[in-house]
Amino acid sequence: MARGVRQIVRIDEEKCNGCGLCVPSCKEGAIQIIDGKARLVEDRLCDGLGSCLGECPQDAISIEEREAEEFDEEAVADHLAAAAGSACGGGCPGSMALSPGGEEDVTPRPGTQASQLRNWPVQLTLVPPHAPWLDGADLLISADCVPYALGGFHGELLAGKKVITACPKLDDVRPYLAKLVEIFRSNDLRRVTVARVEVPCCAGLVALVRQALEASGRSNCFEELVISIEGRQLVGVGA
Repeated sequence: MARGVRQIVRIDEEKCNGCGLCVPSCKEGAIQIIDGKARLVEDRLCDGLGSCLGECPQDAISIEEREAEEFDEEAVADHLAAAAGSACGGGCPGSMALSPGGEEDVTPRPGTQASQLRNWPVQLTLVPPHAPWLDGADLLISADCVPYALGGFHGELLAGKKVITACPKLDDVRPYLAKLVEIFRSNDLRRVTVARVEVPCCAGLVALVRQALEASGRSNCFEELVISIEGRQLVGVGA
Protein backbone atom coordinates (compact mmCIF):
# COMPACT_ATOMS: atom_id res chain seq x y z
CA MET A 1 0.00 0.00 0.00
CA ALA A 2 1.34 3.43 -1.00
CA ARG A 3 2.34 5.81 1.75
CA GLY A 4 2.59 9.55 1.73
CA VAL A 5 2.10 12.67 3.82
CA ARG A 6 -1.61 13.40 4.21
CA GLN A 7 -4.22 14.60 6.68
CA ILE A 8 -5.37 12.00 9.18
CA VAL A 9 -7.14 11.84 12.54
CA ARG A 10 -5.08 12.14 15.72
CA ILE A 11 -6.52 11.05 19.09
CA ASP A 12 -5.01 12.46 22.28
CA GLU A 13 -5.26 9.54 24.72
CA GLU A 14 -4.50 11.83 27.67
CA LYS A 15 -7.70 13.77 26.99
CA CYS A 16 -9.87 10.84 25.84
CA ASN A 17 -12.23 9.48 28.51
CA GLY A 18 -13.54 6.62 26.36
CA CYS A 19 -17.10 7.95 26.09
CA GLY A 20 -17.44 6.49 22.58
CA LEU A 21 -19.34 9.41 21.03
CA CYS A 22 -16.84 9.53 18.17
CA VAL A 23 -17.31 5.88 17.15
CA PRO A 24 -20.73 6.02 15.44
CA SER A 25 -19.83 9.29 13.69
CA CYS A 26 -16.98 7.56 11.80
CA LYS A 27 -18.77 5.98 8.85
CA GLU A 28 -15.62 4.07 7.90
CA GLY A 29 -15.36 2.32 11.28
CA ALA A 30 -11.81 3.62 11.67
CA ILE A 31 -12.24 4.45 15.37
CA GLN A 32 -12.80 1.86 18.06
CA ILE A 33 -12.83 1.89 21.87
CA ILE A 34 -9.90 -0.29 22.94
CA ASP A 35 -8.88 -0.65 26.59
CA GLY A 36 -11.19 2.23 27.49
CA LYS A 37 -9.74 4.70 24.96
CA ALA A 38 -10.70 5.74 21.43
CA ARG A 39 -8.06 4.55 18.98
CA LEU A 40 -7.52 4.73 15.23
CA VAL A 41 -7.72 1.08 14.12
CA GLU A 42 -5.78 1.45 10.85
CA ASP A 43 -4.48 4.50 8.98
CA ARG A 44 -5.88 3.29 5.66
CA LEU A 45 -9.43 3.30 7.08
CA CYS A 46 -9.35 7.02 7.93
CA ASP A 47 -10.29 9.46 5.14
CA GLY A 48 -8.98 12.42 7.13
CA LEU A 49 -12.17 14.46 6.61
CA GLY A 50 -12.84 14.71 10.34
CA SER A 51 -16.52 13.74 10.66
CA CYS A 52 -15.71 12.68 14.22
CA LEU A 53 -14.24 16.03 15.32
CA GLY A 54 -17.42 17.65 16.58
CA GLU A 55 -18.50 14.62 18.61
CA CYS A 56 -15.71 14.68 21.20
CA PRO A 57 -16.63 16.54 24.43
CA GLN A 58 -13.01 16.30 25.60
CA ASP A 59 -11.56 17.92 22.46
CA ALA A 60 -9.30 14.86 22.15
CA ILE A 61 -9.61 14.49 18.37
CA SER A 62 -7.82 16.64 15.82
CA ILE A 63 -6.52 16.41 12.27
CA GLU A 64 -2.78 16.23 11.76
CA GLU A 65 -0.57 15.94 8.70
CA ARG A 66 1.84 13.02 8.77
CA GLU A 67 3.09 10.09 6.74
CA ALA A 68 0.45 7.38 6.55
CA GLU A 69 -1.00 4.73 4.27
CA GLU A 70 -3.33 6.12 1.64
CA PHE A 71 -7.05 5.97 2.36
CA ASP A 72 -8.40 2.68 0.94
CA GLU A 73 -12.14 2.52 0.16
CA GLU A 74 -11.93 -1.19 -0.64
CA ALA A 75 -10.36 -1.90 2.73
CA VAL A 76 -13.12 0.14 4.40
CA ALA A 77 -15.81 -1.93 2.67
CA ASP A 78 -14.13 -5.18 3.76
CA HIS A 79 -13.69 -3.84 7.29
CA LEU A 80 -17.37 -2.82 7.65
CA ALA A 81 -18.58 -6.09 6.16
CA ALA A 82 -16.43 -8.08 8.60
CA ALA A 83 -17.69 -5.98 11.54
CA ALA A 84 -21.33 -6.49 10.54
CA GLY A 85 -20.79 -10.22 10.10
CA SER A 86 -19.21 -10.60 13.51
CA ALA A 87 -22.48 -10.03 15.35
CA CYS A 88 -24.06 -13.36 16.27
CA GLY A 89 -27.51 -13.62 14.74
CA GLY A 90 -28.86 -16.45 16.83
CA GLY A 91 -26.88 -19.45 15.56
CA CYS A 92 -25.93 -20.65 19.04
CA PRO A 93 -28.53 -22.03 21.50
CA GLY A 94 -27.86 -19.30 24.06
CA SER A 95 -28.87 -16.59 21.58
CA MET A 96 -32.08 -18.21 20.30
CA ALA A 97 -34.93 -15.65 20.24
CA LEU A 98 -37.27 -16.48 23.13
CA SER A 99 -40.05 -14.82 25.13
CA PRO A 100 -39.57 -16.13 28.69
CA GLY A 101 -42.65 -15.96 30.89
CA GLY A 102 -44.93 -14.84 28.08
CA GLU A 103 -46.90 -11.69 28.73
CA GLU A 104 -48.51 -12.79 31.99
CA ASP A 105 -47.33 -11.78 35.46
CA VAL A 106 -44.95 -14.18 37.16
CA THR A 107 -45.58 -14.82 40.86
CA PRO A 108 -42.30 -14.33 42.76
CA ARG A 109 -41.07 -16.40 45.67
CA PRO A 110 -41.84 -14.82 49.07
CA GLY A 111 -39.46 -11.97 49.74
CA THR A 112 -38.36 -11.64 46.12
CA GLN A 113 -39.40 -9.47 43.18
CA ALA A 114 -40.83 -11.01 40.04
CA SER A 115 -38.65 -10.82 36.96
CA GLN A 116 -40.14 -8.63 34.24
CA LEU A 117 -37.84 -10.00 31.53
CA ARG A 118 -39.97 -10.95 28.52
CA ASN A 119 -37.35 -11.49 25.81
CA TRP A 120 -34.11 -13.33 25.14
CA PRO A 121 -31.32 -12.65 24.22
CA VAL A 122 -30.81 -9.17 25.64
CA GLN A 123 -27.24 -8.23 24.63
CA LEU A 124 -27.25 -6.16 21.43
CA THR A 125 -24.54 -8.26 19.78
CA LEU A 126 -26.70 -11.37 20.14
CA VAL A 127 -30.14 -9.93 19.34
CA PRO A 128 -31.45 -11.07 15.93
CA PRO A 129 -32.85 -7.99 14.11
CA HIS A 130 -35.94 -9.99 13.12
CA ALA A 131 -36.61 -11.58 16.53
CA PRO A 132 -40.41 -12.02 16.80
CA TRP A 133 -40.56 -10.20 20.12
CA LEU A 134 -39.28 -6.97 18.58
CA ASP A 135 -42.23 -6.18 16.32
CA GLY A 136 -44.69 -3.91 18.11
CA ALA A 137 -42.42 -3.70 21.17
CA ASP A 138 -42.07 -0.91 23.67
CA LEU A 139 -38.26 -1.17 23.51
CA LEU A 140 -35.88 -0.32 26.36
CA ILE A 141 -32.24 0.06 25.31
CA SER A 142 -30.29 0.01 28.55
CA ALA A 143 -26.64 0.61 29.34
CA ASP A 144 -25.19 -2.43 31.10
CA CYS A 145 -24.70 -0.52 34.37
CA VAL A 146 -28.31 0.68 34.80
CA PRO A 147 -29.71 -2.48 36.48
CA TYR A 148 -26.88 -2.32 39.04
CA ALA A 149 -27.48 1.35 39.87
CA LEU A 150 -31.29 1.21 39.93
CA GLY A 151 -32.51 -1.24 42.57
CA GLY A 152 -36.05 -1.29 41.22
CA PHE A 153 -34.98 -1.79 37.59
CA HIS A 154 -37.48 -4.58 36.87
CA GLY A 155 -40.48 -2.80 38.33
CA GLU A 156 -39.63 0.79 37.43
CA LEU A 157 -38.12 0.46 33.93
CA LEU A 158 -38.47 -3.05 32.54
CA ALA A 159 -42.14 -3.87 33.22
CA GLY A 160 -44.10 -3.99 29.97
CA LYS A 161 -41.02 -3.52 27.80
CA LYS A 162 -38.62 -5.61 25.78
CA VAL A 163 -34.96 -4.88 26.57
CA ILE A 164 -31.63 -4.69 24.76
CA THR A 165 -28.40 -3.97 26.65
CA ALA A 166 -25.05 -2.58 25.52
CA CYS A 167 -21.99 -0.77 26.84
CA PRO A 168 -20.72 2.09 24.64
CA LYS A 169 -17.37 2.18 26.42
CA LEU A 170 -16.20 -1.43 26.74
CA ASP A 171 -18.01 -3.12 23.83
CA ASP A 172 -16.85 -3.08 20.24
CA VAL A 173 -19.59 -0.74 19.03
CA ARG A 174 -18.67 -0.79 15.33
CA PRO A 175 -21.40 -3.31 14.44
CA TYR A 176 -23.97 -1.70 16.75
CA LEU A 177 -25.04 1.14 14.44
CA ALA A 178 -25.81 -1.19 11.52
CA LYS A 179 -27.58 -3.63 13.86
CA LEU A 180 -29.79 -0.91 15.37
CA VAL A 181 -30.63 0.55 11.97
CA GLU A 182 -31.79 -2.88 10.82
CA ILE A 183 -33.82 -3.40 14.01
CA PHE A 184 -35.55 -0.02 13.60
CA ARG A 185 -36.23 -0.54 9.88
CA SER A 186 -37.50 -4.11 10.25
CA ASN A 187 -39.86 -3.69 13.21
CA ASP A 188 -42.82 -1.47 14.01
CA LEU A 189 -41.68 -0.32 17.46
CA ARG A 190 -44.15 1.57 19.66
CA ARG A 191 -41.49 3.47 21.60
CA VAL A 192 -37.73 3.54 22.09
CA THR A 193 -36.43 4.38 25.58
CA VAL A 194 -32.70 4.68 26.28
CA ALA A 195 -31.65 4.32 29.92
CA ARG A 196 -28.14 5.30 30.93
CA VAL A 197 -26.15 6.11 34.04
CA GLU A 198 -25.05 9.71 34.63
CA VAL A 199 -21.36 8.97 33.85
CA PRO A 200 -20.05 10.53 30.58
CA CYS A 201 -19.27 7.28 28.77
CA CYS A 202 -22.93 6.23 28.89
CA ALA A 203 -23.94 9.23 26.73
CA GLY A 204 -22.42 7.42 23.76
CA LEU A 205 -25.35 4.98 23.83
CA VAL A 206 -27.86 7.81 23.41
CA ALA A 207 -25.90 9.25 20.47
CA LEU A 208 -25.73 5.81 18.87
CA VAL A 209 -29.49 5.22 19.14
CA ARG A 210 -30.35 8.70 17.86
CA GLN A 211 -28.08 8.22 14.85
CA ALA A 212 -29.57 4.80 14.12
CA LEU A 213 -33.13 6.18 14.30
CA GLU A 214 -32.21 8.95 11.90
CA ALA A 215 -30.46 6.57 9.49
CA SER A 216 -33.40 4.17 9.56
CA GLY A 217 -35.86 6.89 8.57
CA ARG A 218 -38.04 6.08 11.59
CA SER A 219 -39.67 8.71 13.77
CA ASN A 220 -40.38 6.56 16.82
CA CYS A 221 -41.36 8.17 20.08
CA PHE A 222 -38.00 8.49 21.87
CA GLU A 223 -37.15 9.06 25.52
CA GLU A 224 -33.84 9.27 27.38
CA LEU A 225 -33.68 8.33 31.07
CA VAL A 226 -30.63 9.28 33.13
CA ILE A 227 -30.01 7.37 36.36
CA SER A 228 -27.66 8.51 39.12
CA ILE A 229 -25.04 6.17 40.54
CA GLU A 230 -27.07 6.25 43.78
CA GLY A 231 -30.09 4.90 41.92
CA ARG A 232 -32.24 8.00 41.42
CA GLN A 233 -33.81 8.97 38.12
CA LEU A 234 -32.26 12.36 37.38
CA VAL A 235 -34.03 13.28 34.18
CA GLY A 236 -36.33 11.98 31.48
CA VAL A 237 -35.85 13.69 28.13
CA GLY A 238 -38.45 13.13 25.42
CA ALA A 239 -37.84 13.73 21.74
